[in-house]
Amino acid sequence: MTIKIHALFIALGLTWGSPATFAAEKQFTWPKGAKAAVNLAYDDALDSQLDNAIPLLNKYGIKGTFYLNVVSPTLSARLGDWRAAAQKGHELGNHSIFHQCSKSSPGREWVLADRDLDKVSVIQMQDQVKVANAFLHAIDGQTERTFTPPCIDLNAGGSNYVDGLKSEFVAIKAKSGGVTPDMNTLDPYAVSVDFPTNVTGAQLIAVVKEAAAKGTMANFTFHGIGGEHLSVSNEAHEELVKYLADNKNIYWTDSFVTIMKYVKEQQAKK
Repeated sequence: MTIKIHALFIALGLTWGSPATFAAEKQFTWPKGAKAAVNLAYDDALDSQLDNAIPLLNKYGIKGTFYLNVVSPTLSARLGDWRAAAQKGHELGNHSIFHQCSKSSPGREWVLADRDLDKVSVIQMQDQVKVANAFLHAIDGQTERTFTPPCIDLNAGGSNYVDGLKSEFVAIKAKSGGVTPDMNTLDPYAVSVDFPTNVTGAQLIAVVKEAAAKGTMANFTFHGIGGEHLSVSNEAHEELVKYLADNKNIYWTDSFVTIMKYVKEQQAKK
């Protein structure tokens, strides 16, 4: 049977490749020979991100992504700091206006009644996200952006609102999981992400090592750094950032929008 198939390939003018050839074609390549891409992102526009995370990223020359919900007090009180972060090359990502989550989901007692995503229509939520894009454009002047739905909840009023926003974004983080299984089959609008809290630097580094072993990507989205909610200590955070900075030949660490623009270009070539 194999001989007949081989003959058919020759008759059609096609090349019969070995398993190694097909594996090479399937292999996803990262810039400058890196083995994996890493995105360090931060949700909710918190003071500790401005005070602790951004100065540390700047110290080690690493670009991060900050998902801003526009209603956050830091957007009015520290707008100049966010603009300065963008000028340093950090991405300002969309995290909606009001950070609405589904109150009916398990463990969501903290969701306020007037912030309940179950009570919002698809159109209302999509309009809210588009307005947030316009607000972010006024801060950084950028037109390409990525989105993380609050709580990774994709439904507003029981129906998916995120699918209708794909044309507004380069990529969307839409499910849990720190390491991407396969770059070639990755859906840019359903990228997985890990939300670390109360972890050690060694645990964070283990995730990026797994991504390097697979040749894929690791996505972290932190909240508080050295304080505030869902916090990771300054020590653990710096241990990870320093490790990435010391191993730039292995890890390409950049903003999510930059990484995903590259991923989509490579997928298009395939």
